[in-house]
Amino acid sequence: MAEKTHQHHEQQVNQEEQILVVPREKLLGDNPWHGLYIPEDNRFAERVLEHQEFHSRSAMEQDPQYKQIIPYLVFHHGGKLFLMQRKSNASEQRLKNKYSIGIGGHIRSEDMETNDILDWAYREFHEEVAYEGTIRPTFLGVVNDDSNEVGQVHAAFVYLLHGDMPDIHVKSELQSGTLVSLQGCLAYHDRLESWSQIVLDALQEHAYITE
Repeated sequence: MAEKTHQHHEQQVNQEEQILVVPREKLLGDNPWHGLYIPEDNRFAERVLEHQEFHSRSAMEQDPQYKQIIPYLVFHHGGKLFLMQRKSNASEQRLKNKYSIGIGGHIRSEDMETNDILDWAYREFHEEVAYEGTIRPTFLGVVNDDSNEVGQVHAAFVYLLHGDMPDIHVKSELQSGTLVSLQGCLAYHDRLESWSQIVLDALQEHAYITE
């Protein structure tokens, strides 16, 4: 009976969503940082491609030895950021009802038709929002935040998307979204998920947002 139970568990795991992860030490190195790290090269993308693994999402949510790779896309147009709120039934319950300036999600093996994280990110963008305009990306850096359970098992590759039109609308797990000034977003700071707090602080510090 125990053997059958084990086999059933293995079958369930194999049928689960298999997501992209990288062993923590292979991605972050010997001195993990807290916050947004702005590299001068593409070392982190190279580490993902070299050390990529795919495991069941349920297992990875409980295993801080791995970092789930999440493209995190911050849209702006006309000096305003796209501020969103997650639904109460979001798949990541630890983020339910939180506000966010980042559009992102897990990467599956079938998403990786190229070796460019940005290509994977665009798929995620169009899954989460409806937008017909042109976007120009700027890579900001990698967020590591081990201060909470969500951050301990995820790493964010952050891109600032410069949109040429303001008509952007939420779908999927987001219940609302609107373009808000940088100062307006700062008023939501305490209600933002931690990654958004980190990125928003960096946007303000480095003056990335212009009219």
